Amino acid sequence: MTPSPSDVPPTLAEHSSDLPPFPFRRGCPYAPPQEYEGLITARPVAKVDLAVGGQAWLVTGYDEVRTVLNDSRFSIDRRHPGFPYIIPTPPQFKTNASLLGMDAPEHGRYRKLVAAEFTARRIRDMRATVQTCVDACIDAMVAQGDSADLVPALSLPVPTAVITELLGIPADEHEFFHSCTRKMLNGSATAKERGEGLLGLEAFLDRQITAKEKDPGEDLLSRVVVRFREAGLTDRAELVSMARLLLVAGHETSANMISLGTLTLLQHPEQLELLTSDPSLVPGAVEELLRVLSLADLSANRVAAEDVEIGGVLIRAGEGVIASGIGANFDPTAFENPTAFDIRRPGRRHVAFGYGPHLCVGADLTRLELEVVFGTLFTRLPGLRALKPVDELPYKDRTIIYGVHEMPVAW
Repeated sequence: MTPSPSDVPPTLAEHSSDLPPFPFRRGCPYAPPQEYEGLITARPVAKVDLAVGGQAWLVTGYDEVRTVLNDSRFSIDRRHPGFPYIIPTPPQFKTNASLLGMDAPEHGRYRKLVAAEFTARRIRDMRATVQTCVDACIDAMVAQGDSADLVPALSLPVPTAVITELLGIPADEHEFFHSCTRKMLNGSATAKERGEGLLGLEAFLDRQITAKEKDPGEDLLSRVVVRFREAGLTDRAELVSMARLLLVAGHETSANMISLGTLTLLQHPEQLELLTSDPSLVPGAVEELLRVLSLADLSANRVAAEDVEIGGVLIRAGEGVIASGIGANFDPTAFENPTAFDIRRPGRRHVAFGYGPHLCVGADLTRLELEVVFGTLFTRLPGLRALKPVDELPYKDRTIIYGVHEMPVAW
């Protein structure tokens, strides 16, 4: 029996949207945009008009977000014409996306090349290295006076030093790839400017790979280059893209988490007092900071590979989907009193690192870096305080990784 027109659910284009253009701006760094308040439980799947043009489904409910991230009917392949881009995007990002743009089985083959480098044991063995980096940065801060911008003084150099040592990238190249990364991730830049940052970074990494092909060392990147060749993989662009993912994701998320995590703790002195009086709370504090900050909220986009009903809405094949981590992490059906920042909150149920097959491969390295930083910083500098109010800090709005450009502090 042929359904009548009234029985056929409307397509994305036929739905109406009463929401402002997406992405929404956060009014507070450790809370979702206010537009989410009417969505998470009442409308976990809602149409949004994208600021760059086009439409997509915004998914904010906890169960619905996890379904999108763990269901093979939602593709992460950025080459699909319906894939939802939310900031100006150069063509290179659409065709050369490394693990972040691969579906199974291709994703599994490439992920195996790096997953063994981030086992729990390997990460535990790196604690002394991370501690040395943190102590050195704080020593330098103290030696220079009683105030500093936390971003260049601690937040950026710690994860940068860790990931470049791990990858075997020379320390004197830090500023160059930082400048490329800033261009590449800047949501306020034009597609051309973002593309320039991407091409500059990939040319730099191509040179690093060439050197390691000729003379492999004991570093992670050398081992990946060897495994790539032994697996019979020949796509040079994919190898360079994988190196880009490791380098950028390996320092950008941690750097912004250090800055905004410090700010969040300073804004919640009762929680900070709990943390400093009981070091055993540090791992839980890290998980709660990951939940409330959800810095990679704009990176979990998909496109429906077939018709899927979710949250009471029929998403048709070819329609774009944005799975909001910060929406899921503030869903009251999953987290009791989600707007409260509580470092004693049990469990790791948040989706700050994603969920399913694309769960961040370096999640435990980020956790380690944050545990060492927050377990050390407030002990070494007990009088630490922010020098600017929360609403006067320059935030990285409309960027793939949310953060803050500067974080002036004194002690």
